[in-house]
Amino acid sequence: MSDTRRPPAGRTGAPEALPVHDVLVLAGGAARRLGGADKPALSVGGRPLLDRVLAACPAAATTVVVGPVRPTTRTVVHALEDPPGGGPLAALDAGLRHTTAPTVLVLAADLPFLTPATVRTLLAAVAGAPADGAARVDGALLRDAGGRDQPLVAAYRRAALHRELTALRASHGTLSGLPLRAVTAALALERVTDVPAEASFDCDTWEDVGAARARIREHGGVLDEWITAVKAELGIELDVDTKALLDLARDAAHGVARPAAPLTTFLIGYAAGRQGSGGDVTDASRRIAALAERWAAENASGDAPSGGAGRPEPKSAP
Repeated sequence: MSDTRRPPAGRTGAPEALPVHDVLVLAGGAARRLGGADKPALSVGGRPLLDRVLAACPAAATTVVVGPVRPTTRTVVHALEDPPGGGPLAALDAGLRHTTAPTVLVLAADLPFLTPATVRTLLAAVAGAPADGAARVDGALLRDAGGRDQPLVAAYRRAALHRELTALRASHGTLSGLPLRAVTAALALERVTDVPAEASFDCDTWEDVGAARARIREHGGVLDEWITAVKAELGIELDVDTKALLDLARDAAHGVARPAAPLTTFLIGYAAGRQGSGGDVTDASRRIAALAERWAAENASGDAPSGGAGRPEPKSAP
């Protein structure tokens, strides 16, 4: 097994074109440390763990979920290991049969902080040309802050996985009960360091779930998490300039009236939707912010007659 290193996950320059890939999510297991709860369906930040994982890999050609059928926010292919409860290699084999892309992302279903940036880094590590004299890698996996390999946060060449699964079945007669390392030990893998120790964070216990939910609500990221959850719930994909909208809401509340803040941001969204393709939210926010400033300036001006409270004088009868 090779021990090559890759720059830390998430530290990338200009986005590169992603190689064609499928994603395979292992969403079975008994979750004994969670008292048998349906772990992929547990909510973190208002979204099931499984949906959070799927959101990190939107460019997959085919998405396969191995495990019981659950509702998801995007279309997936469902598969079950044979025999049921046969372990990770049986699940991997069952899911791999539904994939065709040369590269396959293999992911656990309990990764609340997996990001598209980490996914891109893993895919780039597999697709990249090898250094002079080096053999082409069979895959790339995440290495957590403690130095532990995470084979279920990884991208593999499909042919390499199929080769090793076939060999194991031939030698053992079955894949049931075999550990993942039976496959990964035979592969040439590149390591990608998870420096922020977030993408590799998984929810094995109720304490882990509680920690994930608490982190979601930390001040620095709670708005981004909320907006992502709202977009997922509404089934929309739209870049949101949070600062511009918050500034607009503030101007409307202070310059017009407090209830004007939510009403104004709603109207901005409605207008953007009617324009199609999300419209230009930033331009609309700028225009309405200028309107709110003009409104506030009128209220603050001293041009109105002091005795008439600014009301026009009634016209005299002819």
